[in-house]
Amino acid sequence: MSDPIDLASPPVASRAKTLKAETRETHERLDHSIMAGRPFESQERYALFLAVQHAFHRDIDALYANPTLDGLLPDLAGRRRFGDVEQDLADLGIAAPQADAPPAFGATADIPTALGWLYVAEGSNMGAAFLIKAAGKIGLSEDFGARHLAGAPEGRGLHWRTFTEALDALELDDAEEARMIDGAHAAFARVQGLVTHVFA
Repeated sequence: MSDPIDLASPPVASRAKTLKAETRETHERLDHSIMAGRPFESQERYALFLAVQHAFHRDIDALYANPTLDGLLPDLAGRRRFGDVEQDLADLGIAAPQADAPPAFGATADIPTALGWLYVAEGSNMGAAFLIKAAGKIGLSEDFGARHLAGAPEGRGLHWRTFTEALDALELDDAEEARMIDGAHAAFARVQGLVTHVFA
């Protein structure tokens, strides 16, 4: 585990924009794979999507209780969505899928790597504005079956902006920057692997 990261003035270039640029191709490939699985064609197809979400959010769930990360990122506990995914499964009468491996993160974590994974998780909530509309066409909503796709009370844009502003304000050395980018790539790769397996 690395030493706690100090807060400092934001770097010249936005770290969030750097992460977006570094992961653009991976992100676009994943989006295409998800939609190719037709997750909003029916509730049965959507259940496959929920299985992917359950595995990914289980991987990162411990990060939301990490005290170091809590000191770096705003409302970290409030950004946790694993419980919502579990409730979505329960709404549809689906048992939680069996875990295919231990979670990616436990009680301790390499902080820069974890930041990369959280960037992917938070970014996915921005994209969920489109997904929850699609979910509505198959009888789901932020109150039933698609809770984890709901926007924050203050709005998706502000919720994302407070996260990226905090991310941009962290002082990371070159090695930590590299681990953060690697973490984002690893998170996208994890979800890509889940989509490939679950929708096969």
